[in-house]
Formats: sequence, structure tokens, C-alpha cells
Amino acid sequence: MSAEKLSLRPYLLRAVHEWITGRGDTPQVVVQADGEDVQAPRDRIKDGRLVLNISYQATRNLQISKEVLSFEARFGGVARPVSVPVDAVLCIYSRETGQGVVLTDQLGASFEPAARSAPPPRPRGAPRLRVVK
Repeated sequence: MSAEKLSLRPYLLRAVHEWITGRGDTPQVVVQADGEDVQAPRDRIKDGRLVLNISYQATRNLQISKEVLSFEARFGGVARPVSVPVDAVLCIYSRETGQGVVLTDQLGASFEPAARSAPPPRPRGAPRLRVVK
């Protein structure tokens, strides 16, 4: 495969998946699911898109190759195979923080985490407990 045809997308997908997992967060992907090559539960598709949890705890046999993201997962208690062309994966992000990247094949494109507000400042002084009824 020539360098011109080698997509950046699978490498970014694997790297960000590892980063999110390493933080102890839950990696999720948004997939453009209306293509014929997408093998996923059709009843979960909304507006042509599908959000999938791709954590190791939620999947079995997770594989991210140069062409396909595939795994087996339970949907409504039933194990189903999922296969998505890597080109159909639009973004990957942490469910807990919203941080992630929009995937693109354009070299030099900037990647910014999803916007999140800063956590509230911690109160000063000794901690206090209050009984709430």
C-alpha cells in the first residue's frame, strides 16, 4: 500500500482508544451507520449515526485494523457481531469527560477535545459534613 493511500484514521483510532482506556475512562465512537458495510444493530441507529461503547469490558475480540473496527457485544442481552469500516468512524471520545478527537484523513488537521466546562473550584478550609433530611 502506498503512503498516499495509507489512512491516518485507524492509527488515530487505536491511539486515542489506548489513551482513553489508560485513563480508566470508557471509549465510545460515533459511526456513520447508514452504509451497507456497517454491520451493527439497526434498531440503535438514530439520524444515520450510531454510538458504540468500545471498552474492553463491553466488547469481546475488539480489533481495530487498517480497514475495519470489529467486535462482539451484547445488545439487549443478545451477543451480536459488529463490524464497521474505519472510514465510517467519525469520532472517538471518553464517555466520562467528553474528551476525544474527530477523525480525519487530512494530515496536519488540528484535533481539539470536545468542549467541556472546567470543574468547579474546590472549597477552601476543612471539610464539613452536613445532615440532609
